[in-house]
Amino acid sequence: MSKLWSKSNTEELHPAVNKYIISKDLAADTALVPFDIAASKAHALMLSKVGLLSSDESSKLVSALEDLLALHNKQEFVLRQESEDVHTEIENYLIEKLGPLGKKLHVGRSRNDQVLVALRLYTKQALADSIDLTISLAETILDFAQQHEFVPMPGFTHMQHAMPSSIGQWAGAFVESLINDVRILKATYEILNQNPLGSAAGFGTGVPLDREETTRLLNFSKVQINPLFCQNSRSKFDALAISSLLQVMLTLGKVANDTVIFSSQEFGFLKIDKCVTTGSSIMPQKQNLDIMEVLRANVSVVQSLLVQVQTAGLNLISGYNKDVKIGKKAVIDSFVIAQESLKIVELLFKHLHPDKTNLLKAFDDVEIFAADEANKLVAEGMAFRDAYRTVGENLKGLKKQDVEENIRSKKHIGATGNLCLEKYSQILSELKSVKS
Repeated sequence: MSKLWSKSNTEELHPAVNKYIISKDLAADTALVPFDIAASKAHALMLSKVGLLSSDESSKLVSALEDLLALHNKQEFVLRQESEDVHTEIENYLIEKLGPLGKKLHVGRSRNDQVLVALRLYTKQALADSIDLTISLAETILDFAQQHEFVPMPGFTHMQHAMPSSIGQWAGAFVESLINDVRILKATYEILNQNPLGSAAGFGTGVPLDREETTRLLNFSKVQINPLFCQNSRSKFDALAISSLLQVMLTLGKVANDTVIFSSQEFGFLKIDKCVTTGSSIMPQKQNLDIMEVLRANVSVVQSLLVQVQTAGLNLISGYNKDVKIGKKAVIDSFVIAQESLKIVELLFKHLHPDKTNLLKAFDDVEIFAADEANKLVAEGMAFRDAYRTVGENLKGLKKQDVEENIRSKKHIGATGNLCLEKYSQILSELKSVKS
């Protein structure tokens, strides 16, 4: 199988070298097939426009690439280990199908900018998909918050009862977090939305490429101008994409931790439908929230992938270095994990229910009303520090309050009686209407 960099048909590469530098897992390259095909079609059309291919040659190449995409969609185009990567496999396919014409498509480009543009196109699409999934999850949790807006729930600091809160406030916190995560994803999309195709190996090329044409054809917002920066940006942009996903995962990790704890027998605040829990091979009674435990672990996985990409790009001389190759799989794995996690949390909230009996029972500990009692004395004219001390010295004299009345009485923006959930609906509608 011919390598794109082979200088002769007789040149042989030691098998150990081939085995060490080529990815053992072709899933990442397989994911890039439709994006490399899209970039190759744009390159062929541009080469015709600048006179480096005839119109007929360009049409034949585009047609062959479309046939190849159809094979890929039917899972009939399979990458082979000996082909080294997706770019070699596609070019070998074109040469086998079109003969010498297949060899003409590589003019003016390098595998270095081929993988850059394919990964950039993949990342753009994956970011857009992730934005959709994050908005969808935020809407689902918002619906949950609205249904249970005034269901009382203890608030915690230092894992101890702090002040009265509510299911609506708890769930609303995740909605607002996800809204910010969407904004981060969108900002990342805007930064990455620039075309590196035509940068070749990092220094441009002597043939008259029209980089604005491929930018238009591939629906990038602009050309990434400096070819050397195109190469230098690879680890930075890979890390930026994973970092934006990590923000989503941190939000989901908090959901996971809370739901695992609050659904345990010790708390019993949340009930989970059995269809999203697993059992034990020895204990018949077990109902385990394994999906959230796996999610917590996956937060660490995405964080580790970010560190991989960041550190691989450190202390490298400007230009392409093979070290950055690990970013391809890291980016794709991060998107797969994040998108699957978004879907599983949305499924969870559709099978999650507050246990009102246990939630109300938690308020038998009347000390949870201590801060409210101090604030009541402040409202009557006492200085806060005096009120704080007065209540603190008489905790045994506190009385149980109507907790729902308590949470409804607090009216400043964001307080339990004024969660402003309708504002989240408006923001999510606006994010949907202007999403990339």
